[in-house]
Amino acid sequence: MTVNLDNRPAHDLVPAREGSAGAGLAGRLWAAARPVARRPGMLLAGLFVLFVVAAAFVPNLFASADPDATNGPDKLQPPSAAHWFGTDELGRDLYSRIIHGSALTIEGTLIAVGLAAAGGLLIGVVAGFFGRWIDAVLMRAVDVVLAVPPLLLALTIVTALGFGTVPTALAVGIGITPGFARTTRAEVLKVKTLPYVEAARTGGASRLRILIRHVLPNSWGPVLVLAILDSGTAILVISSLSFLGFGAPPPAADWGGLISDGSDYLITSPYLSLLPGLFVVAVVFSINHLARSIEELQR
Repeated sequence: MTVNLDNRPAHDLVPAREGSAGAGLAGRLWAAARPVARRPGMLLAGLFVLFVVAAAFVPNLFASADPDATNGPDKLQPPSAAHWFGTDELGRDLYSRIIHGSALTIEGTLIAVGLAAAGGLLIGVVAGFFGRWIDAVLMRAVDVVLAVPPLLLALTIVTALGFGTVPTALAVGIGITPGFARTTRAEVLKVKTLPYVEAARTGGASRLRILIRHVLPNSWGPVLVLAILDSGTAILVISSLSFLGFGAPPPAADWGGLISDGSDYLITSPYLSLLPGLFVVAVVFSINHLARSIEELQR
């Protein structure tokens, strides 16, 4: 005889079978999205960053006007329904030039952060895992690079390499590599002393196996956050170099170049510099907020 303790029908007490694959997938997606849903600021920042990245790859999807098409009668028009951000001194649509210019800036940012992440990861892993004199030599070299301000270092390197998006990105990537190296080294030093690493070492696993199977997979979290955070730094430095004339040559429409071009009309048409500048600020602020939120979720 079945005794129903909670006054429910007996068939309700039978354990439920595993749900369908769709229900299980929906549950996992909701569990992953729940922390983001509770952070509307993170959601808005993520959507804006996604918009900028998408605009870098398919700019025509977000801006229909030709960014290089000149129109004399429409020059220096203020923002309006026809031209959301106004027009420049040649009658070109400023909004379209900002959207199309995202391709150059995002391309340079990806190159810079990719180079810094790869180089910093290699230096940090080797220094942290092998230690001793290797660690001392590599970290002293990193300290020397860190002693130079990133913008000044980037200026020195780009002067040697030449002008353009790729040389600028390489210069910025070299400048932010030490941050990745120090972060990776600190994480490797922490992970390699954990019990499961010690157990693998006691079990006779080789140093290379321990490094690949245990240390590297558990050291990427802070590096990922730093890569997102340094993307904002890379955008600022790349835009600064472009503002100084080291970026892509005209008529390319990278963000720093747009701010520089508009600086000649600050009194009559301040929007030419103000709107691209505010766009850069919004992108960097969104990236920083996204990185900080991801870091908090990882804790």
